Amino acid sequence: MYPNLYYLFKDLFHIDIPFLKIVNSFGFFVALSFLVAAWVFSKELKRKEALGEFTYIEKIEQTGKPASMAELLLNFILGFVFGFKIIGVFLLPGALDNPQGFIFSSQGSWLAGLGLGLFFSWLKWREKNKSKSEKPVDKTIRVWPSDRVSDIVIISAVAGFIGAKIFDNLENWDRFIQDPIGNMLSPSGLTFYGGLILATLVLWYYFSKNKIPFIRIADAAAPALILAYGLGRIGCQVAGDGDWGIVNTFPKPFAWMPDWFWSFDYAHNVNSVGIPIPGCTWGEYCFKLPQGVFPTPLYEIIASLLIFVILWSIRKKIKYTGRMFAIYLILNGIERFSIELIRVNTRYSFWGIHPSQAELIATFLFVFGILLYWLSPKFSINKALYEKNK
Repeated sequence: MYPNLYYLFKDLFHIDIPFLKIVNSFGFFVALSFLVAAWVFSKELKRKEALGEFTYIEKIEQTGKPASMAELLLNFILGFVFGFKIIGVFLLPGALDNPQGFIFSSQGSWLAGLGLGLFFSWLKWREKNKSKSEKPVDKTIRVWPSDRVSDIVIISAVAGFIGAKIFDNLENWDRFIQDPIGNMLSPSGLTFYGGLILATLVLWYYFSKNKIPFIRIADAAAPALILAYGLGRIGCQVAGDGDWGIVNTFPKPFAWMPDWFWSFDYAHNVNSVGIPIPGCTWGEYCFKLPQGVFPTPLYEIIASLLIFVILWSIRKKIKYTGRMFAIYLILNGIERFSIELIRVNTRYSFWGIHPSQAELIATFLFVFGILLYWLSPKFSINKALYEKNK
């Protein structure tokens, strides 16, 4: 396992680059998943715009204005945070020994923060000043849904992280009440479905405000959603963030199967869980699990990529609005419910059953997906467009 990119480069390429300690492996792959998914989502939106499923809205944009105080202040804040933390990790003694703890602490470089904040504000002022005119001009522009992908990604990332933290702490309430602030600010402990639910609610409001039909945008986003999930799980597997399976003592079913694919000890996991590794020099990451477990993130990577291939291959054949998203919900529900059977998780107890939070949500998504698939012909616009453009 590689808690951050420093250990990955050092182990695989024998290169010692200390500043890579600030790049958490899990965060790196999550960021990568958002970028790749944004590209796929944009591509599908543009295809659907060409088919006539989406249209633009017109808005008036004023050009030639100088930079506003709000713009200067926002750029100052962004520059200050970057300088205070990211540059500060290189300037303050000992920060690179535990960069993750430093990033989520109150420590930082005030000088670097103020300097970079002022520099970012000056860049915005200079950019606006170049295009400034004596009299601002109103210009009507057309904004398509595909033009909003960057906004959608940012909203999804922020709301998704908050939702993932909230649901994780609800699922692990005993741990949360022992240290509420520490658990909310910790970079570990995220529940995917929590992020999905809160991000969906926030985006629903955003799409309604901008007159974009939610169900149509959901169809376009379905392949990107499952692709982002699969790529994000690479981060879980590489970092060893605790999202693994139950202890696996069953004999390996196939001789050709690698041992690590069937039972894995997650050595050097980012949570520092397990027993000490003799002779290890990786500091706080010198632990491995005492017994091998099912590498469930690895299984989810494979399953998610297969679902993406299915959705991407059938997307042009779907005739009804909502049916693409319905298929995504059904397959996602089946995949997650199945993996929960061999995954470590907190379980509830009622009516004689002991489901996990993810099993309950996966069941709901599956049932809702079946219902949406059945109802989709009733509010569909796709069939006529499909027949016209095929």
